[in-house]
Amino acid sequence: MIERATGTPPPSLRWRKRLSQGVARFVVYLIISVAAGTMLVPFLWMVSTSLKTPGQVFQYPPVWIPNPVKWSNYREVFAVLPFPFATAIVNSVKITVLSVVGATWSASMAAFAFARLRFRGSGVLFPIFLGTMMIPGAVTLIPVFLLMRALHWIDTHNPLIVPAFFGNAYGMFLMRQFFLTLPRDLDDSAKIDGANPFWIYAMVYMPISKPAVATFAVLTFLGVWNDLIGPAIYLTPPSKMTMALGLAFLRGGNYTAWELMMAGAVISLLPTLALYIAAQQYFVQGMVLSGIKG
Repeated sequence: MIERATGTPPPSLRWRKRLSQGVARFVVYLIISVAAGTMLVPFLWMVSTSLKTPGQVFQYPPVWIPNPVKWSNYREVFAVLPFPFATAIVNSVKITVLSVVGATWSASMAAFAFARLRFRGSGVLFPIFLGTMMIPGAVTLIPVFLLMRALHWIDTHNPLIVPAFFGNAYGMFLMRQFFLTLPRDLDDSAKIDGANPFWIYAMVYMPISKPAVATFAVLTFLGVWNDLIGPAIYLTPPSKMTMALGLAFLRGGNYTAWELMMAGAVISLLPTLALYIAAQQYFVQGMVLSGIKG
């Protein structure tokens, strides 16, 4: 009677509720673990293949643990290409870093303008910028190539770097959504101190926008670092080629050195993996706060 009067469920019901919650949580974790394990299989196979001899690559049944382990595959990658693989790594780092800096800088400035500044035409320009996200890259491929040729930028890194400094619709939308979550009191306080819009952007908003900036920087890094079409179109001299092109050279018409290609892929994956681990906290937080769903 007392338990019914106070609304407290009996111990048996509380125990059953905890048991059902524990079982549900276990099932969810089990499904997530199985899904994560399934996604890890290609990565583990890539690492395993990178340590195999040519005869073990297509051996059946598949060999997961190479015997013997051929660590020399990682050294041979730098020797079999018609151009230095180390030079390709340097070129990839140069293009990726400059592209990330340019895209982040231009997108964040545009996002700040659309989120915090009032100017004529903003309500029309913003949908137009978002509309460019619907245009497939293949549609603009030839016009952009003709423009780069007219600028005499073919066989240089400029076509892969300079466009990043002129805005990115996705990055602008991502950071605009984040800026809209910040209180306008920040603007008012800075204006009282005599700050102009650029000072507010650089000294107030950017320091507290690490989640959004990290999210867009990681996404841009992945796209530029793994880009194959752009370098294949604009670059011809071996000294200008990127890591993605270097890996493509390992695949020939008559024979493909799969073990060397997998070794090069592992080397190419390491910077991406390190960046994601370092920026994981900001990356997840930026996705949540900006309202972007995967």
